[in-house]
Amino acid sequence: MIEASQLTSAKSLRHGFFTRQGGHSSGLFASLNCGFGSGDDKQAVARNRAAAGERLGVANDKLLTVWQWHSPDVIVAETPWNVLKPPKGDAIVTTSPGLAIAVLTADCAPILFADAEAGVIGAAHAGWKGALAGVSDATIAVMEEKGARRERITAVIGPTISRDAYEVGPDFATQFIAEARDNADFFTPSPRARHHMFDLPAYLKRRLTRQGVGEVVDMGLCTYVDEDRFYSFRRATHRNEKDYGRQISAIVLSR
Repeated sequence: MIEASQLTSAKSLRHGFFTRQGGHSSGLFASLNCGFGSGDDKQAVARNRAAAGERLGVANDKLLTVWQWHSPDVIVAETPWNVLKPPKGDAIVTTSPGLAIAVLTADCAPILFADAEAGVIGAAHAGWKGALAGVSDATIAVMEEKGARRERITAVIGPTISRDAYEVGPDFATQFIAEARDNADFFTPSPRARHHMFDLPAYLKRRLTRQGVGEVVDMGLCTYVDEDRFYSFRRATHRNEKDYGRQISAIVLSR
């Protein structure tokens, strides 16, 4: 579990960007695979999630994730839900102590949010589609509805595929540049004609900063390069592997 110092300073919070290490799964999923949507053994996944919950000081049924589908949709968590039949969305916000809200990733960006003074936290899953659609903006807006102030929010971008590993096709950059011309800053030419390397965490960091978030941190951890610690969808695809694990990133308000 990797922690951000910007979040550990608040005594009312616990959080962790979990790695793939220290779990019960094997093979392609070794070892702390927390994604029920993978082809991994469900009992192993449940044990892995229980281990992550234990590190955060919560029971397994209070470690909440959503059915992610690359949207800007935010779910407000007030009580636990069925972890096998979660609501559909890509971010969670809560003011309820003892509920660990979490997202699953394997190259997309996990973002943990906190306004410790207001007692409002959030967790967002931001792949390129969700990032462009504004999942981070939507999370901030819902946090404000629950009493947060954006200038007090700390947002930490966890393990994510880096620019050096993220090649995109000819039509990809145009979608971002259509949103704002200076989004061209996040694309550099790749060795292949009409292809680019895309910097997803840098795009998210600037977007969060422009939204007025008080402190924005990119931990600078690449899921593709660091195979010992992280699962990577793109790495698995390049190897023609049939499946891949998902690491979990979570935050919880202490009671």
